[in-house]
Amino acid sequence: MSEAPWLTIIGLGEDGLKGLADASRSALETAEIVMGPERHLSLLEDVSCDTRVWPVPFSRGIDELKTLRGKKVIVLASGDPFWFGAGATLARHFDAHEWQSHPAPSTFSRVANHLGWPLHTTHCEGLHAKPLAQIRPKLAINTRLIILVRDGAAVAELAEYFSAEGFPETKMTVFEALGGPRERITEARANDLPELTFQHPVCIACDVQGRGRALPVTTGRPDDWFDSDGQITKRPVRAMTLSALAPVPFEHLWDIGGGSGSIGIEWLLSHPTLSAATFEARADRAARITSNAAKLGVGHLHVITGTAPAALEGLEPPAAVFIGGGLSEELLQWIMKNLTAGTRLVANAVTLETEALLLNAQARWGGDLMRLELSRSEPLGPRRGWKASYPIVQWSVTL
Repeated sequence: MSEAPWLTIIGLGEDGLKGLADASRSALETAEIVMGPERHLSLLEDVSCDTRVWPVPFSRGIDELKTLRGKKVIVLASGDPFWFGAGATLARHFDAHEWQSHPAPSTFSRVANHLGWPLHTTHCEGLHAKPLAQIRPKLAINTRLIILVRDGAAVAELAEYFSAEGFPETKMTVFEALGGPRERITEARANDLPELTFQHPVCIACDVQGRGRALPVTTGRPDDWFDSDGQITKRPVRAMTLSALAPVPFEHLWDIGGGSGSIGIEWLLSHPTLSAATFEARADRAARITSNAAKLGVGHLHVITGTAPAALEGLEPPAAVFIGGGLSEELLQWIMKNLTAGTRLVANAVTLETEALLLNAQARWGGDLMRLELSRSEPLGPRRGWKASYPIVQWSVTL
């Protein structure tokens, strides 16, 4: 038989013990130590065992918890511990047989039930320690979001963000201490938020309204979403490139020769589990990539200032690699020697010299070659004609 868990994670609502299931109550009755934020501990009624406030930073609490193995320990969390809560972090540090979890209804569930919003079509976000731009890809008319924020001051910051992005008519419902004796619900538009002092814990339900610009959900977003100095993989080629890279959930990308960062950014926009590192030799362009990523809600893009292949040494290996700049025989040889079988590689060439490199590479290592020739209609005297762009040769191969 496996050992009984010594650690129990209990989800707690603002109503304290009133909302607890029998299993949670039973665990509390036999606990030797209860740990949690001071606010959660204050919600408990008479508890006879030792209570400890979870320390700051959070990692100190993990270290303390490890010294308590063998005792019956309760850790208090908000609502459902595994939905933007502490549960996933705790589970990473302890074996599965050591812990159990008793969730309460999450704040998201409580808000959705209050407003009559279907959760499966509502975006749920935890912005306790993340920038507000995290929600930028989701801003579109009639989109609904339920957002947990770090404190009361973040309510006004969020209202200002909606207005700045062109959605000032967004309907905001602010929930303070939902379900508890301090509960207060305030309804307002983003551009008409009352001058109130909102108290933590705060959750905001947002029905997005306004004439702001929505970010398309397909790859190949318009070029003007990206600040650039002209060094950018243009929209049609970017769409073809992302199609060739074929991102799959939980994969990691190397974007070599970042330019404006558009490839790495669109890779990350494809799915929330994806990760990416962009390599750019010029510091000014690297800074621009960082700014573009933050503005479009993917600030977790890892931007590295350096030249490949030297800058690639010792990094997390990728599932896919894109070479949009800095293509060389040395780089191709390094990739073939150092990356594992199954890695997908896509490289674009514009000049005759880099095109020759790809022709030779395809002859040696196989894969597919494609030549992209694009033309745009432009004025030609009193009429219009086609103006051709430089053709692009794209090589895609699986190592």
